[in-house]
Amino acid sequence: MRSLHSRMLMVASLVLASFLGLSALALDQAFRKSMEEAVRERLQDQIYALLGAAGEDSRGRMRLPEALPDPRLSNPDSGLYAQVEGEKGSYSWKSFSLVGRNMEFLNPQPAGQLSFERSRFEDGEYYVIAFGVLWEDFSGGEWDYTLSIAQSTRGITAQVEAFRARLFYWLGGVALLLLVTQGLVLGWGLRPLRKAEADLHRIETGKAERIDGRYPRELQGLIDKINLLLRNSKTSRDRYRHSLGDLAHSLKTPLSVLKGASGSTDRERLGQIVDEEVSRMDDIVQYQLKRAAASGVSHPGISVPVRPIAQRLMDALVKVYGDGETSCRIEIDGAVTFPGDGGDLMEILGNLMDNAFKYGYRNVRVGASWQTDSNAGIVKRLRISVEDDGPGVPEADREEILNRGVRRDQRIPGQGIGLSVTREIVSLYGGSLSIQDSDLGGTAVIVTL
Repeated sequence: MRSLHSRMLMVASLVLASFLGLSALALDQAFRKSMEEAVRERLQDQIYALLGAAGEDSRGRMRLPEALPDPRLSNPDSGLYAQVEGEKGSYSWKSFSLVGRNMEFLNPQPAGQLSFERSRFEDGEYYVIAFGVLWEDFSGGEWDYTLSIAQSTRGITAQVEAFRARLFYWLGGVALLLLVTQGLVLGWGLRPLRKAEADLHRIETGKAERIDGRYPRELQGLIDKINLLLRNSKTSRDRYRHSLGDLAHSLKTPLSVLKGASGSTDRERLGQIVDEEVSRMDDIVQYQLKRAAASGVSHPGISVPVRPIAQRLMDALVKVYGDGETSCRIEIDGAVTFPGDGGDLMEILGNLMDNAFKYGYRNVRVGASWQTDSNAGIVKRLRISVEDDGPGVPEADREEILNRGVRRDQRIPGQGIGLSVTREIVSLYGGSLSIQDSDLGGTAVIVTL
C-alpha cells in the first residue's frame, strides 16, 4: 500500500463494489416488487373471472360451475387453487385442483374488500388473494361471499432467481470491465509520475542534467522546483570548481614574485615586496571567498527584509565616505523582502552602495519594491535600484565594466571586482543587472530578481 497506484485502485475498487452491490440490491428488490404486483393483478383478474363464471341456483343464490375459465383450476396439483365460502358458512366450494390437498387459505372479507398476502403452508409458500362480495337472491335477501385464490410462489421464485443470476453475470462482467478500465486509466493518469521517476534516475546515473518534457499542471511546479535545485547544485559545484581554479591561477603571479624575491639581499625591498604581494593575495582570497559564498538559492518560505540591511550599510558607508555633505536616501517599504540568503543581499547592496558612495558627488538613493510583470500576469519581481549623482557611465562602457578587473576611474582605489561579483550573484537567482542613467544626474544600477 506504499504505491499511489495501489491505493487509488483499492479505494476505487471498494467504491465500485459498494456501488454495484447497492445497485444489485435495489434492482433485485424492484424486480421482486414488480413481480409480486404482477401476481396480485393476475390473481385479481382470476377473482373477476370466477365472478363472471358464477351462476345462480333456484333461489337466486351464487353458485360456481364445474367448468372454470382457467384450466389450471381444474387440474389437480396445478399450483393455482380457489375457494369460495358464503351464506354464513352454509355454502362452500373448492376448485378441482385442490383434490387431495388439505389447504385452508380462505380469509373472509367484508363486501367490496380485497386482501393480498404471502402465506406458508405445508408444501411451500403461496400468494393468497381474497375478495368479499354481496350477492342478492330472488327474494331480495343479501348474502356475503368470499372468493379466495392461492398461487404457488415457485414460479415467481424461479423467475427471481433467474433474474438474479443474469444480474450477477451482467454486473460482474461490468465490474470486471470497469476494474480493467479503471486500472488502465489510473496507469495513464500516473504515467507522468513514472516518467518523472525515470528522468530522475537518468539524472542520478549521469545521463541527463535536468528533467525535460511537458508535465501536467499539477506536477509542473514540482518539476520546476526540482530543476531549480539541480541547476543551483550544478552552479554551486561549478562555481567552487572555477573559484578554486581562479584562485590557483591568481596566486601564481604573487607566488612567483615572492619566489623571485626570496634571494634578494635587500631586506627593506624584500619586506616591501612581501607586504605588497601578501596584501594582493589577501585581496584575491577575499574575492574568491565572496564568489564562492554566494548561494543563489531561494528557499520557499524564507525571506530577508531589505530595508534593515540597506540602513545598516548606509550607516557604515556614511562613516567611511562621509564628509558632511554626502546624503543617502533609502526609499524602501518595510514590507519589501528579499527571497533568498541574507548574505547574498548584503553582497549585492554592499557592492552597489559602495560604488555609489565612491563615485557619487553628494546624493545617493537606494530603492526596492515588488513589481508585477505585465507579460507574465501574476509573476512578481523584486526591483532594487542604487543611484548616484556622479559622472555616470557612458553607454558604450556599461557592459565592459561588468567584467572582472575593469575600472573606468583609475584614480579611485579598487580592484574592479564588485560589479562582476554582483552580476554573478544576481545571475544565480535568475535575475538581471543593468546600468542606466539616473535622474539624479549620475548612474543607476538596476537589479531585477
